[in-house]
Amino acid sequence: MPNNKGVVYIGPGKVEVQEIAYPTLELRSGPGVPPMNAGRQCPHGVILKVVASNICGSDQHMVRGRTTAPQGLGLGHEITGEIIEKGRDVEFFEVGDLVSVPFNVACGRCRMCKEGNTHVCLNVNSQPGGAYGYVDMGGWPGGQADYVMTPYADWNLLKFPDKDQAMEKILDLAMLADIFPTGYHGAVSAGVGAGSTVYVAGAGPVGLAAAAAAYFLGAAVVIVGDFNQQRLAQARSFGCETVDLNQDATLSAQIEQILGVPEVDAAVDAVGFEAKGQGGGAQPAIVLNSMMEITRAAGKLGIPGLYVTGDPGAEDDDARVGSLKVRMGLGWAKGHGFTTGQCPVMRYHRGLMEAILRDRVQIAKAVNATVLPLDEAPEGYADFDRGEAKKFVLDPHGMLTR
Repeated sequence: MPNNKGVVYIGPGKVEVQEIAYPTLELRSGPGVPPMNAGRQCPHGVILKVVASNICGSDQHMVRGRTTAPQGLGLGHEITGEIIEKGRDVEFFEVGDLVSVPFNVACGRCRMCKEGNTHVCLNVNSQPGGAYGYVDMGGWPGGQADYVMTPYADWNLLKFPDKDQAMEKILDLAMLADIFPTGYHGAVSAGVGAGSTVYVAGAGPVGLAAAAAAYFLGAAVVIVGDFNQQRLAQARSFGCETVDLNQDATLSAQIEQILGVPEVDAAVDAVGFEAKGQGGGAQPAIVLNSMMEITRAAGKLGIPGLYVTGDPGAEDDDARVGSLKVRMGLGWAKGHGFTTGQCPVMRYHRGLMEAILRDRVQIAKAVNATVLPLDEAPEGYADFDRGEAKKFVLDPHGMLTR
């Protein structure tokens, strides 16, 4: 049996690559595993040799100590891998298949899954929704590792039809586990279509993915706002207009300089609850409120940015339990539509795979995908936390650099 290493959350500001247990088709007890899942048998699962596993901004929320994540939690929910073992109940996949793993763990049997809401599956966690390597998401082991188990394989996994072709585009395809569908979901739920004008709050990887998705959907103008100059430059590299939030001018005034009017058709929040105002002070509702101000009447807001029910690092009691000062009256008066929650990856990933394989989109270039060996994951986390304009992709077996 091979050795297995993985990225483990040690405490606020610190991760380590450690020796971890080799996966089996059973969810063992461990940090963050709810009692209902401890010892759960998964004959419907597979063991993957991890080809790529990305570092996500959602991981950073935990590593910064802004969630209730327990120490010892194995991280990583963006997984691409090769099947090396399958359970007796797996019918439609074979050893050797190269697959994308939606970050949502979903059973395929419950009401939510049957309705296409795989992001809030009712059977994989003690509360709606499951994910790999994430706080309060069922305790499913993280995939920033050499090997990982994924359950309900026939339902969850997306097979790449041609393995050699897939390896030629593997950095793009590695974005299908989360970031590309999540950005696309933000744009779709904001109503982006042909000729739309779009504002994306945040030029991190999800914001860049949302901007690229907006253009893919036919947007006429995509404006990305951020404080980070390097990330704004990355947005401009594939045609976005940008707003420097360090400027004294209001957001609406800067949008008017670009569009001639101080509003957009659609807006996407790719920041979430760690939002900051000018000067760097925490203002967790500022993105939501500013998006309502600059979105036209009857426009829509897509909100893939993460909001939590428990934030021990918040500066006030309300924010610690996810209660924010959102100007709901403004949104109501303007007739806005809001879509929140995790992205149901399975709703989009097959179509986005086809777009990648047929050269209709270059998502890895848009988000500046940057490969690191697994052992350098702590450095990747540190660089990402400093605001590097990169999407770090971990390469446990050196398959991406060959």
